[in-house]
Amino acid sequence: MMQAQFPKEQTADGEYARQEDAFQDWVTSDGSSSYPAAKGRYHLYVSWACPWAHRTIIVRTLKRLEHVVGMTVVDPIRDDRGWAFRNGPGHSTDPVNGFQFLSEAYTATAFDYQSRVTVPVLWDSETHRIVSNSDDDIMRMFNQAFHQFTESPMDLYPKDLQQEIDELNVFIYENVNNGVYRAGFATTQLAYEQAVKKLFEALEKMENRLSIRRYLFGARIVETDWRFFVTLIRFDAVYHGHFKCNLRRILDFPNLFGYLKDLYQQEGIADTVNFDHIKRHYYITHDDINPTGIVPLGPDQDLLASHGRDRLYGNNVAPFLS
Repeated sequence: MMQAQFPKEQTADGEYARQEDAFQDWVTSDGSSSYPAAKGRYHLYVSWACPWAHRTIIVRTLKRLEHVVGMTVVDPIRDDRGWAFRNGPGHSTDPVNGFQFLSEAYTATAFDYQSRVTVPVLWDSETHRIVSNSDDDIMRMFNQAFHQFTESPMDLYPKDLQQEIDELNVFIYENVNNGVYRAGFATTQLAYEQAVKKLFEALEKMENRLSIRRYLFGARIVETDWRFFVTLIRFDAVYHGHFKCNLRRILDFPNLFGYLKDLYQQEGIADTVNFDHIKRHYYITHDDINPTGIVPLGPDQDLLASHGRDRLYGNNVAPFLS
């Protein structure tokens, strides 16, 4: 059996079992929590490489919160000391706390923290502790809690779609977002094959869904689209080869590829995608999967080409499994 990338998150059957988020407090607009929304109080620690962190960067961008919540990017190359703050192309030292490693934020919040250190992290500069390391929750906070500090009217979690959004989020997370990791970090043939089959069955369902809708819920872009996007944008560059998810490329799904280009071309989104960080992180950091550390040059994909999705403006919100 191959060595697991994260031994504590591996089952006896060789399956990857992702750890739960450790910190899940909330920033609230009305101050009903211990963390009232405020300009300049909170800071986001992220990696351009990580899809979970990428979701929060996207919502921060779309909600125009750059002047409200600061952001620092870690070095994409992670060693056994974890995510590090270093100066380099697209990443820097920590201007808020002077941390050298993100693990210092975790032990400042829980001195006996022993689990894997992950991004994103939403840090509170007043209490000097982590508010949340849950990308799901941080996305919702950015969408809801900071309205008084932004001119963006965008609502990525509209009330009339919340039940359907929650349902589709679970399906996409289990089969696609985490599915690529369950394939890539599997340590047995059976665990790998089961994960890949579920992944591509789910991609086929999404391909069919997007044949009659411009976005996952019709004409509106919601949080589920961005949760899906962060996996799609990494798929051909990383997951197809590095994680052996190679039955098909996203390029080979006409609707998925058009949808991917459509989302990539939304205002501000291309600036949140850093393929250099993405590829160097996966291909160098996962040395058990890629021991040579060679980073591939490809793929050659034109994400700015016409996406052809303009004709699909229907707002069909039928159950996603139909």
